Amino acid sequence: MKKFVAALAVAGIGVGTMALAPSATAASASDFDPKPISWGACTRPSLVKAGAECGFLEVPLDYAKPGGEKISIAVSRVKHKSAQSQGVMLVNPGGPGGSGLGLSTLGRAVPKKAGEEYDWIGFDPRGVGESKPSLTCDGNYASYNRPQYVPTTRAIETAWREKARGYAKACAKNGAILEHIKTIDVAKDVDSLRKALGEKQINYYGFSYGTYLGQVYSTLFPQNVRRMVFDGTVDPRDVWYKANLNQDIAFDKNIKTYFGWLAKYDDVYHLGKTASEVEKLWYAEQKKLYDKPAGGVIGGSEWTDIFLQAGYYVFGWEDMANAFAGWVHKGDWQTLKGLYDDSNPPGQDNGYAVYAAVQCTDVAWPQSWPRWKFDNWVTHFRAPFETWGNAWFNAPCLDWPAKPGKPVEIDGSKVPGILLVNEENDAATPYPGSLEVRKRYPNSSLISAPGGTTHSGSLSGVSCVDDKIADYLLTGKLPVRKPGNGSDVQCTPVPPPVPAGASAAAKSDVPSSVAEVKKEALAQALPF
Repeated sequence: MKKFVAALAVAGIGVGTMALAPSATAASASDFDPKPISWGACTRPSLVKAGAECGFLEVPLDYAKPGGEKISIAVSRVKHKSAQSQGVMLVNPGGPGGSGLGLSTLGRAVPKKAGEEYDWIGFDPRGVGESKPSLTCDGNYASYNRPQYVPTTRAIETAWREKARGYAKACAKNGAILEHIKTIDVAKDVDSLRKALGEKQINYYGFSYGTYLGQVYSTLFPQNVRRMVFDGTVDPRDVWYKANLNQDIAFDKNIKTYFGWLAKYDDVYHLGKTASEVEKLWYAEQKKLYDKPAGGVIGGSEWTDIFLQAGYYVFGWEDMANAFAGWVHKGDWQTLKGLYDDSNPPGQDNGYAVYAAVQCTDVAWPQSWPRWKFDNWVTHFRAPFETWGNAWFNAPCLDWPAKPGKPVEIDGSKVPGILLVNEENDAATPYPGSLEVRKRYPNSSLISAPGGTTHSGSLSGVSCVDDKIADYLLTGKLPVRKPGNGSDVQCTPVPPPVPAGASAAAKSDVPSSVAEVKKEALAQALPF
């Protein structure tokens, strides 16, 4: 899912769908022989600085017609720096809809110089970013002062239904690619990329939705997998409707954790001495903004979206706290608008358009609005923070102008050892998903972080996690798999920040240089 704010993550369900046979779905991809990539100079400053090469991979729009219309996948490469290479490492940041072109720089964040033994490959999946065509439907869809999320009146419900229906209708202009942008299509593109790079096998690092792409790829092409890291693992049982409802419960829990952190540092922010006091103030401000938007632009829905990121990561907690305090104490609405605009550049909707295109066609969503209403009201009463915002985010699937497909039944029994990572209070990809994937991949090992709320937080400088990733990439060594259905090793989570001026003596143990490397790489990947 990832809302109009924050970097795209994941959401979803499979409702009574049947699996495709892996052999049948993989066959059409094996029939296509791609041309080699013509590498040249990159234009992004971060890629230029890293010495990356850029180019395009030409693939079929429809793999059932390999000789038919072609589309272009934007690709970047940072070559290995060691004497010997361990092959290519493809990276996907999640979404669906996240741009991965800048993630060929991610190898710098891997400790023990393990990243230097791989050619890091970033790419924009079909429809995304610099790939051609690049999807867009309505660049102003995430504009300011949108309707209230919670449909307490028929008028609010109607306004959102019409808004979502209008977005789906606008997306029809993208034409035939809407029928060929499912995860299975992207998985076939990954295998075409493998061929174009001249590799028998790939290594792969997937964040969030990228873990689901990795699951589909490794199910279809298990013989082409060497090593894989999944961080923030999607539960394959839930694609895509049910996962949104599961997320809603988890985000409500995490925002309460954030309110508790604000209360801990009341000497800095002065927003309440207890989590309940901060929560009461937060909802009171939301109500005021619905009545009178800040600066005429930041209403209650935008307020919700700004703070949603606190449920994803600890990284932006201080920025959101300063914006919250600045608004309450000084009436500073410009900082709020800045945070919203950072995540939603005005006039741009490529990431959201691809998100909707993939999720709405990967699997058939319930087409009964009464079913949506019932499920979301029931969830809202348990978790009011995000439930209805998430429902409206996905509502275009009710009227999507392309037919849904059938998801692949994920089977990792033939896949060599892969490494799973998940903080146990990750809201975007709740922890049970990693436990399910661990069961389906009997050669895998799982690193968990009890109590952690950060989504896809590996390579952020927590040595317990990052050193094990480095060891795996260097030697293929995994943590010893333990009996039962739990994690195989536990690490401390990415620690919350300690704000400047706080009386607390604790300091973050995340080396800023490492965290900044990952932050820079992911910033290039996130479309919102």
